[in-house]
This record gives sequence, C-alpha cells and structure tokens, in this order.
Amino acid sequence: MYKIVNGTTHGLADAENFIKLINTLDQNPVPEARCLFDPDKEILISRAPGRLDVMGGIADYSGSLVLQLPLKEATLVAIQLDTERNIKIASLCAKEKERSAYFEMALDDFIQNKKPIDYQSANKYFHKRPRTHWAAYVAGAFIVLMKERAFQFKWGARILIHSDVPEGKGVSSSAALEVAAMSAVASAYNIAIPSPELAILCQKVENLIVGAPCGIMDQMTAACGKSSQLLTLLCQPAVLQDPIKISAKITFWGIDSGVRHSVSGADYTSVRIGTFMGYRIIAELAGLNVAYRKGDQHVFIHDTKWNGYLVNITPSMYERHYEPNLPEQIKGSTFLHRYHGTTDDVTNINPEHTYIISKTTAHPIYEHLRVRTFAKLLNKPIKEKTLKQLGKLMYQSHNSYSACGLGSAGTDKLVELARNFGTKNGIYGAKITGGGSGGTVAILGTTDSFDSVKAIAERYAEETGYYPFIFAGSSMGSDEFGHIVLRKINSPAE
Repeated sequence: MYKIVNGTTHGLADAENFIKLINTLDQNPVPEARCLFDPDKEILISRAPGRLDVMGGIADYSGSLVLQLPLKEATLVAIQLDTERNIKIASLCAKEKERSAYFEMALDDFIQNKKPIDYQSANKYFHKRPRTHWAAYVAGAFIVLMKERAFQFKWGARILIHSDVPEGKGVSSSAALEVAAMSAVASAYNIAIPSPELAILCQKVENLIVGAPCGIMDQMTAACGKSSQLLTLLCQPAVLQDPIKISAKITFWGIDSGVRHSVSGADYTSVRIGTFMGYRIIAELAGLNVAYRKGDQHVFIHDTKWNGYLVNITPSMYERHYEPNLPEQIKGSTFLHRYHGTTDDVTNINPEHTYIISKTTAHPIYEHLRVRTFAKLLNKPIKEKTLKQLGKLMYQSHNSYSACGLGSAGTDKLVELARNFGTKNGIYGAKITGGGSGGTVAILGTTDSFDSVKAIAERYAEETGYYPFIFAGSSMGSDEFGHIVLRKINSPAE
C-alpha cells in the first residue's frame, strides 16, 4: 500500500480519495491504469482547482483587473519517473466514447536535429490524433519546459489524471489540468518555478500547443489562488495584487447552465479578434506608430500612451474620441486590406468572417471600471446598499457579454431567475462567466441563501429539463498545496 512520506493532503477529501484510488488501481476499469506505476518507485501528486470567474472574464486579454475564486473541485495528477524516455498518461476521467483514456509517446518525438520542435509542429502532432488530443494539456508541459527553460529530460514519466472539475462548464477544467500537470512535472524533475511563472508557462501550453486562445487569469487562479479569497490579478500582463478575503456575510456560487462552453469555440475567438481589431483601429486614430510583421497577420504597435492595453483607455476618452469612429462590424478581408492585422499573436483573422467591433471593444474598457469598483466595494463593510451595488455591477457585466454575442439561452435564463428571486431571498447578483456562450453563471448572495440557490437550480430544471450542477466552496491553488510523495509500504515495520 502507498503511504505519504512527504507532504500533506491539507485535509482535502479529493486528495485523500485520490490516494485511495491509486491503492486500488488493480481494480480500475481503465486497463492501462492498472499496471501504470512501478511499485518500487515513489509517486508524486500535485493538485490544482478550477475557478469561478466572479468579475473580469474575457477582459483579461485586454489588460483588465479580474477577480477569480478557486473552486473546491480540482484536478489531481500523479507522476512517477521512468527510465524509459517515454511519456505514458492514463486518464480516469475520459468518459466520452470518442476519447481514449490512454496516451503514450516518446520524448524524442519532441526533438528534431537535437533541438526541441517548434510550437506549431507540437500543435500539429496532437491534432493528428483527435481521440488523444486531450493529452496536449499534459504532455505539452514537457515541450514548453524544453523550449522556455532549456530543460533536457533524461527520464520519461508515467502520469495518472483524475479530475472533479466538470468539462465544458466554463470553470476552466483545462487550466486546472495544465497547472496540476506542470506542477507535477516540475516537482518530479526538480525544476524550481515560481507559481506566477508556472501559470504563464501553462498558458503557453494552451495557446500554442492545444491551440486555444485563452487569457492568463485561469492558470493564475489554479496556481496562485487562496481558499475563500478572490484572486486579484491585473492582466498587464499578469500582476498579482493582494487577494480579497470574502466577507463572512456573502458567498459566491456557480450554477451550470448545461450549455457546453469551449474557450476555443468560434464565438469566444471571434469576439477576441473583434476586440483586438478595435484596438488596432483606435491605434490608427490615435496616430500610434505601427510596424508590420511579414508573412502573417500580426502587427506591432508602439504604444506608450496605453502601454499596449485597451483597458487603459478611460470610458470618457473612449466615448469622446474613439467610439463614434468605430464600425459596428467589419468583414475580415476589409479589415486586413486597410489595417493588415492586429497585435494578438494567438489568433488569425478569417477574411470571410464578419466581426463585431464597437461592442467587443467597449466591453473590456467598461468591464475594467466595473471590476475596480467591485473590488473597492468588497473591501468596505458589507451593507445592504453595498450588496445592491455589487449585484448591479454583475448584471451590467452580463448584459455587456450579451451585447458582444457571448450570451446563451441557458445562462440568460439563470440570470433572469436570480433577478426574480432577488434581494428578498438573499440573491443580489448574477452573471455569465469566463468565455461565455454557455457554461456557468456566478451568483452573489448572503451566506444563508443557499436554499435560494438550490431553488433557482430546481426552477431551471423544471423549465429546461436539465438539473444544473451547483459549485459551492473553495480550495487552495497548486502553489499552496505543494506536492505529496507516496512510497509503497509493504509491512507495518517499514
């Protein structure tokens, strides 16, 4: 039986259950998991939580302040070094028929001419195998560490994954997996990486290897989050500020709409592209210097005025100087002919697609103001007036998402139900979270209003036929969790 010889579960039930699961792998329904580990070698465990986007959401890639709550639900990764230079990954959460529960590759697949392959090649490598594309979130850590840290892996690894973070619900199951995997790999190979840098490396995994154009807030929360505190991050590019302790008078919940969300989906991507298009047009109007990168759609803007971040334009400046000159929408080919490209190096403009410009550009500018106001209110004594102000900001954020085209019937229904239950039932605010277009709605209420949250979920089930998952509770990020070392103990004397 494996026992802890270093580290602690911190009393977290999911960590304790994961160790029990490792001790019963011989009974697991995933055949490759049963004999994955060598009983004579130590196993190391890392953990990273999902996140509830309280405020900020898609404004992160425009430099906004964001407020994020690390969830109770988390991903756990167990790793064991292997003398063979192979990566073997078994997933205990691959329930979909189109997905394989096991992935194996040679570390040398990441090497060409004695150098690590480029990110584009790594992206293509995983996209060739749709059934195991999920493995890019895990194995991607190896190629990123080879390229960004010049680390040479002399040993392979055997990796086991288990996650309680539901997929497609807008609570960043991908970041939880990336951070747990990167933390496990870094610890197993003794690579010292400060947690903010680890989050940035994980973002590279998702942007460049998986191919999903996410911002940085998800990985930062999974790595640096504190239980029952809002991670406060200024995304310029990733400046951690003092976390906000959540008052004992209030609680944030998440209610899943049942509408599947994907950060790589067309809606999220087109809204992101439209936002960067808006910034590019504003740069032209402001007379900022522009340099073009040959061979692709991206440009460089020499911006000492706003330091390259759209949210540093104040709402009044935007309304006075730029909003009247922005088109409501523009076709990709028309934009490229006039402006050549944007500063976003993880998306490409489709010449045939028509993008929303004015609404997507306005959203981060006003959201940044909303989030800063929200943070200031949370740092004051929580009174009835304060709660109503907080709720108003959440409803405004939700409406702005919808104006960008990121709403959905399910999330709109949940927000409507929250409004109807209202302050008389302890419910003060609600908004769609993360990348939008489905996923989860964040709810603000008094601490004793969980019955109202349950009632909202029940009413939603009556009207839609789908009973939603309720996210309740919080837990620490991977940095505070650290890692656990397990060793096989064969007798009481050992």
